Amino acid sequence: MKKYVSISRISTLIFSILLSISCKEKIQEAKHVSEYAEQPNVILVMTDDQGIGDLGCHGNPWIETPNIDQFYRTSVRLTDFHVSPLCTPTRSALMTGVYPIKNGVWATFKGRDMLHASLPIMPEVFRQNGYATGMFGKWHLGNNFPSRPTDKGFDIAIHHSSGGVGELSDFWSNNYFDDTYLVNNRETKFAGYCTDVWFNEAISFMKQKKDKPFFIYLSTNAPHHPLYVDKKYSEPYNDLVNKKIPSAEFYGMIANIDENFGKLVNAMKQMELEKNTILIFLTDNGSQFGVSEDYQLGWNKGFRGRKSDKLEAGHRVPFFIRWPEAGIEGGKDIDNLTSHIDLLPTLAGLCNLTLPTDFDGDGIDLSNKLLNPKVRIEERTVFVHHRQDYRQPEPIIGSGIMKADWRLLHGTELYDIKLDPEQKNNIAMEHPDVVEELLEENRVFIANAVQKMPYKELAYKEIGSEFQPKTKLTVQHAIGEDGPIWQQEEIAAGLKNKNTSHPISILKKGIYKFICRRWPEECPGSIQGIPAVNPKGLFNYQPIYPDKVKLSLFGKTFVREIAPDDDKVVFEIQLDPGRTMMETIFIEGEEEYGVYYTYIELVKESVN
Repeated sequence: MKKYVSISRISTLIFSILLSISCKEKIQEAKHVSEYAEQPNVILVMTDDQGIGDLGCHGNPWIETPNIDQFYRTSVRLTDFHVSPLCTPTRSALMTGVYPIKNGVWATFKGRDMLHASLPIMPEVFRQNGYATGMFGKWHLGNNFPSRPTDKGFDIAIHHSSGGVGELSDFWSNNYFDDTYLVNNRETKFAGYCTDVWFNEAISFMKQKKDKPFFIYLSTNAPHHPLYVDKKYSEPYNDLVNKKIPSAEFYGMIANIDENFGKLVNAMKQMELEKNTILIFLTDNGSQFGVSEDYQLGWNKGFRGRKSDKLEAGHRVPFFIRWPEAGIEGGKDIDNLTSHIDLLPTLAGLCNLTLPTDFDGDGIDLSNKLLNPKVRIEERTVFVHHRQDYRQPEPIIGSGIMKADWRLLHGTELYDIKLDPEQKNNIAMEHPDVVEELLEENRVFIANAVQKMPYKELAYKEIGSEFQPKTKLTVQHAIGEDGPIWQQEEIAAGLKNKNTSHPISILKKGIYKFICRRWPEECPGSIQGIPAVNPKGLFNYQPIYPDKVKLSLFGKTFVREIAPDDDKVVFEIQLDPGRTMMETIFIEGEEEYGVYYTYIELVKESVN
């Protein structure tokens, strides 16, 4: 068990030292977290692919978000808050307080969307400090042991698999309505729209746990593609489509989120929890429909860029926080450069939590600043590195470096974001000293990150654990050189790629069963055919014709024939404990491509 120390005590000690000596980070007039009657509850609401301009309170002239707008008016707003340009790296940094390039989770697939078991994260810290913990919605930090929400500190987790409802790793035929989700890893049927389910379950958890401190991570998959929502939310925007807004359904999904956010706030009031609850609203990256060179509809609050961009609107997002008990309210702005890596140390400071003694985060504790806006924080540099690949992000070419109003992109493009919010005027030639200063800071950061990076190797799925008797692996997360297959309709259409490898760790000596399938277990059908039932009538099914399956691991290769009616091919193999890169491959004549679904289970453990 890790040893813990009090961050509030450390903060007090550091503050006393800062008063007496000159140090790198000067903080003046610091006010420290008081010992309130009770530790505050924390509710963290994060939406998916909703950009900085997709809110009425940020000036969007078309969308209506009255409940979030009201929260904005009564909260403290971090107006220069940054995440990563994609959902998984944002989640990894938010949960760990460590930059994605250091925590190893910098992509949405290819093995780089799974947390390492040994890396402490936010819910574990809250639970170690006596909090009840619950998550609802989107996880996207690992589908398998030891990186599922229940493995990483959540008492209860109700969520879909992988990055979105309806992705191929999710329960087959989920489509936002009346779906099957995981409840503490058990498949459970729900009635209703996905966003409604997440908020309803979070409110139910809040009712059950209201007599002790609780932490709720409510991370919606909406308004992420595919754009499904009840017509009553989208129809008010139909007349604006292709004229001013990108999609009526996209705006309708946000309207539904807003309605649910209002329901959450009302539930807090009814349970008399509002005063001593820290409520946070933010989004995970730029809008999927953000204004950019190739897309001119929508609203970006004056910035340019969209999801996946290093441009400002790719990673600058809303961040609103309120805690009435401590005076964190009142519609005030904090314009310091802040980041997702700051949230864990800040919540630890606000809630008087203890952190692991070996915690080595990259963020800063903003609790004193939130409690007392007069506190001054020294200028800092914030980095954006991500890469849609299993290999490490390129430290210069793929970087975004921010300091004060400077933005250096890809090592060659320099912008003053205050004077040029759309980042159209590259002034690198006019300020070579600034470019070199930021590049040098990036070089030092990367050198330190590589030196301290215990997570640069891939995270391994642990096979044979009593906590996950059967492991499901999919081609969506296989490693290789091809682009990803990630949607269920792509499997239905017979799309192929050459990504075939999975990092696995065999935990126990014994006989293991490897089951290779085209279709998931919940939607059976022959490998060379189509399922007997077309659930919800979603897809246009096409056959494929592999004649063999090849399994490779620990330097050995096994091949089995596929009969025309086979729905699966099974290998039973005696294995010793150890790590390996496993490959499962369909062979179709001279063509080889990744098996769509592979299930692994321990059949019989060996005594000797």
